[in-house]
Amino acid sequence: MNAEFYIGILEKHIPEIRRLMGRHWRLQQDNDTSRLAQSFISENVPNLMDWPANSPDLNPIENLWSIVKRNVEKRMPQNQQDLSRFMVEEWNAIPKTTLINLVQSMKRRCE
Repeated sequence: MNAEFYIGILEKHIPEIRRLMGRHWRLQQDNDTSRLAQSFISENVPNLMDWPANSPDLNPIENLWSIVKRNVEKRMPQNQQDLSRFMVEEWNAIPKTTLINLVQSMKRRCE
């Protein structure tokens, strides 16, 4: 992922985060970013968590990707169209209880 692509992701999602959270949110990233991305973040993100590069994956999104990957592999996609469709379907099928449990586990993960 290059800086322009990363900034594009942030530009797409920051307005929604601001709408939901105002200025009371933090960005967690691995801090292994270019000067261009760092400049964008300093201008658009209210708080950046101090997080070492190459740190263990404590972010719950890693668990969600694992769930999606495992479930998609079970369905054995035969082509890229199957893969894309299965990924969306499996992502949307993750129960809200799973999301809640992962968020609530953050304190324990960080400790």
